[in-house]
Amino acid sequence: MKPTLFTLVFVSSAIAAEPQFTDVFTSGTEGYASIRIPAVTVTKAGSVLAFAEGRQKPQDQAENDIIFKRSTDGGKTWSPLKVLHDDGVHSLNNPTVVQEQESGRIFLWYQRIPGHLREHSKNTATGLEGPDIYRNFILTSDDDGVTWSAPQDVTATTKRPQRATTIASGPGSGIQLTRGAHKGRLIIPFNEGPYGFWQNYAVYSDDAGKTWTYGGNVPNALLPNGKSWINEVQFAEREDGSVFLDSRQFGGAKVRKSSVSRDGGKTWSPVQEVLELTDPSCMAGLLRYSFATGAEKGVLLHTGPDSAKRDHGTVWLSHDDGATWPVKRELWAGGFAYSVPAKLGDGTVGVLFEADGYKTIKFAVFPLSWVTAKP
Repeated sequence: MKPTLFTLVFVSSAIAAEPQFTDVFTSGTEGYASIRIPAVTVTKAGSVLAFAEGRQKPQDQAENDIIFKRSTDGGKTWSPLKVLHDDGVHSLNNPTVVQEQESGRIFLWYQRIPGHLREHSKNTATGLEGPDIYRNFILTSDDDGVTWSAPQDVTATTKRPQRATTIASGPGSGIQLTRGAHKGRLIIPFNEGPYGFWQNYAVYSDDAGKTWTYGGNVPNALLPNGKSWINEVQFAEREDGSVFLDSRQFGGAKVRKSSVSRDGGKTWSPVQEVLELTDPSCMAGLLRYSFATGAEKGVLLHTGPDSAKRDHGTVWLSHDDGATWPVKRELWAGGFAYSVPAKLGDGTVGVLFEADGYKTIKFAVFPLSWVTAKP
């Protein structure tokens, strides 16, 4: 019996609904022994911009460069690798990207770690000047990521001078608020050291990125033993314009930690555990996919390993601003580490993630319906 046209269309649609994967960065190629720490955004024009750290060795500080690729076909193909900032022996870490929607300006945040320091170095200094401090940088693009500005040092207004030693944006994505009293505010998620005593906070701008300042640390970040239970962090806007914080765990149960800000990132509620979101201690992604409209519920997505180690990459879905996460589906069964989700122009979801023991950074594309469909 020959298949009917209806059968062919149905089968084709079913196949198309499955995630499609593309390699974006591959360690050991294009001049870098290791490529890690993805960041991604989809621009107003529909381009997909992917960022990462290009490392000379497979370690966190290895003369890292900030590198970049661009796709204009929804992540199917990618431009050649471009180096956005090479700072010699110093390491550039934690790319975190956001676009200001009115002007279209794209902001890429990252930090410079002096070449003689590592994240755990005990001689990392506090303060805003000197040879032993971390510094904050921004690159901007006004032409959809085709060209980029020179690096801008914004350490003076975005780093706490009295306490912070290490500082790290994201990594991943920042957000711009679309509703509430702080509509239009750009917010970048941050954590600060000393090493092992991390705090989460927000850096934000109310003038489309011309100037930046920082808010207070999240309360209850330190356990009774003095060590922190939070670290790398992502934000998402809630239905009422408040901000949901989703942080990597470094203590307590092996689950994500969360907090909420009702004043645009200036202050936060005490840290709580999100028991439904497994976390082996790994950076994870967060995306406001949609807000509630009429009978349609809003959608918040979280991506990360659903395992005791960095594998079984999974997409979780919440309809209540992160209070519960009743839906999940495995995206990648193998090694799965840092991940960043984004919404493409056609409504599909893209996830840029580290795969298979950091060998590649892949881009997965799938419809939202795939998350809720039974495998």
